[in-house]
Amino acid sequence: MSLFKDILKDSESLFLNEVALDPEFMPKEMPYREQQQHYIAECIKPLFQGRSGKNLFITGSPGIGKTLAIKHIFRELAEETEDIIPLYINCWKRDTEFRMVIDICEQIGYTWVHNKKTDELFRDILKILNKKSIVICLDECDKAKELDIIYHLVEDVYKKTILFVTNEKNWINSLDARLKSRLNLERLEFKPYTLEETHGILKKRVEYAFIPNVFEKDAFDFIVEKTAEAGDIRKGLFLLKESGTIAENKSSKKILFEHAKEVMQKSSFIIKSSADFDYEERAILGLIKEHSGKTIKELFDLYQGEKSYRTFQRKIQDLKKNKVVLCEVGEDGQNIKVMYKKTLEGY
Repeated sequence: MSLFKDILKDSESLFLNEVALDPEFMPKEMPYREQQQHYIAECIKPLFQGRSGKNLFITGSPGIGKTLAIKHIFRELAEETEDIIPLYINCWKRDTEFRMVIDICEQIGYTWVHNKKTDELFRDILKILNKKSIVICLDECDKAKELDIIYHLVEDVYKKTILFVTNEKNWINSLDARLKSRLNLERLEFKPYTLEETHGILKKRVEYAFIPNVFEKDAFDFIVEKTAEAGDIRKGLFLLKESGTIAENKSSKKILFEHAKEVMQKSSFIIKSSADFDYEERAILGLIKEHSGKTIKELFDLYQGEKSYRTFQRKIQDLKKNKVVLCEVGEDGQNIKVMYKKTLEGY
């Protein structure tokens, strides 16, 4: 018996453009973030008059459009003028000053990097950057291990706007007071998408990614609901893609509710109910619920279980992954506060 007997042929694929379900895909329009994009653009506009723009601190939970909004703006900026250089750095991937500087070199086409130290490289690229204006986005800035580049940008680049993007709204408190004063940061918070907005975004992605009328309404509505619960559009894109894959593997011409349900049952990111947690996790969750806002260390001091501090930390990270608690860097820039986030069924 052939293992591939029932598979759909190329001409029968349910996908029209699977790339449209990639989190990095940039649709032509970005609905529901126009207000935030206009705000960011206003901070950049002084660069068009040869003056420095405003520096901006952008926060919000993962998967709600912060990075995509900035990349849309950078794309329009590149189309509008060659006198402003847009630079995007992901500090999770480029977490040291040297790696960040190398990234800038790559983006501006500077290739003379061999055997050069960070300071020497920065002096070289500074000659290029200061011939124009720059907008630099430090995305996931809380993941940077070194912050020296911020000092260099503030002190040595003549005309610039610096955008700091993070999920940790208190990260700014970890900066030196004098640096914060020099940056004079404005703040912009991205709020989670509503259920209606989530529906609109995923509907548009379905139109990009699938052949017409392939999604059954109950399957799509189910995915929208679960995506809104998770508060992360990336999770919805994953659900759409995997539901389509399961439907194809079963030689179905439609993506049915049962296909979406199967993806949910296999997925690790799903928000759990209280019954899905073990006894220890429920005890820790109850402690967090009662003392929401305390640091991990303070919670551990109140903890009556037998777990070590390291294991206790891992349990909290697991609860964070399941979207039932929220962890934020405290005002001291070091201790992590834990907030109870979701009321669990039957808890």
